[in-house]
Amino acid sequence: MRENQISTGRIIEGKEVFAVELTNSRGSKVKIFNYGAIVSSFVIKNAQGEDQDVVLGFDDIDGYLSEDYLANYPYLGTVIGRYANRIKDGKFSVEGQQYQLTQSLHGGTNGFDKKVWDILPTIDPSLTLQYTSPAGEENFPGNLTVQLTFKLSDEDELILDYHAVTDAATAVNLTHHTYFNLSKNGGNVGRYQQRIPASNYLEQDSEYIVTGKVLPVEGTIHDFLAGKSIGQDWDPQEGYDQTYVLDKEYKELGLASETIDPITGLKLEVFTTEPVAHFYTAKYLNVAKGKNGRDHHPFEAFCIETQHAPNSINIPEFPKTTLLPGETYLQTTIFKVTV
Repeated sequence: MRENQISTGRIIEGKEVFAVELTNSRGSKVKIFNYGAIVSSFVIKNAQGEDQDVVLGFDDIDGYLSEDYLANYPYLGTVIGRYANRIKDGKFSVEGQQYQLTQSLHGGTNGFDKKVWDILPTIDPSLTLQYTSPAGEENFPGNLTVQLTFKLSDEDELILDYHAVTDAATAVNLTHHTYFNLSKNGGNVGRYQQRIPASNYLEQDSEYIVTGKVLPVEGTIHDFLAGKSIGQDWDPQEGYDQTYVLDKEYKELGLASETIDPITGLKLEVFTTEPVAHFYTAKYLNVAKGKNGRDHHPFEAFCIETQHAPNSINIPEFPKTTLLPGETYLQTTIFKVTV
């Protein structure tokens, strides 16, 4: 067992849950559980030279397993799979065969976020987790093997590399649901400066399901091209829960989002090879006794979920989310924090 791999003492479905800590030359640290591939902390030096954790979570694994937390489950820091966000009516067809999923968010009632992943041998400072989803799990076809590698660079970049293969045609759309707050003591993110290099966003119906219609951001509350405060145009009761089509080539590693807290001076940049980014300002967040005993309320965090368009399995014009035998699903997303 690696020096940075610590047992939590928890066994779930016969598999041991570990916490793995990655560190870099600056003294920055990321803690990841192999349960749900959860990023539970990302500690960097702020402008005052103090350690500051920029992600929401719990001090230990028990918080992620508590009844109270699961009753109002926000996917704090988890991997999402097999399919991010929502699929219309939980139905899709692959190679002429129709499949009915549980009508649920983010991959079903027992998705990749609730699995204990295997820890593969790697060279520090990286961590590779692997999970094989059996055919029929959450009614998805095909045995799907996913590897997710985390690296922490000396530039305070948390790099996520995804790799997946299948033995039968299936639907795959993976992302990570890290909740960020760049303030020393938390609080509402409405004051943050936000830039999203996206000239278009995706129309959603009343159930937040992507319809296939691509709309220009110009003249709407969704225009973040030039940058503005998150709260400038939002409905303070709703915030943002919207998918943006990035102004870059799909598969090219490019900027998806830039967020700055004007008080702490911390900046989070997100880079991705994916075609879209879903911007969520945590309307439904309601977590008691997170790290350091702090409660988390709506709009006290934001997520940048890099992925293929939600429901694109049912929208032929969008980049495809079907994976065939012999093909490899690849995705890279980078979360970079600077002062």
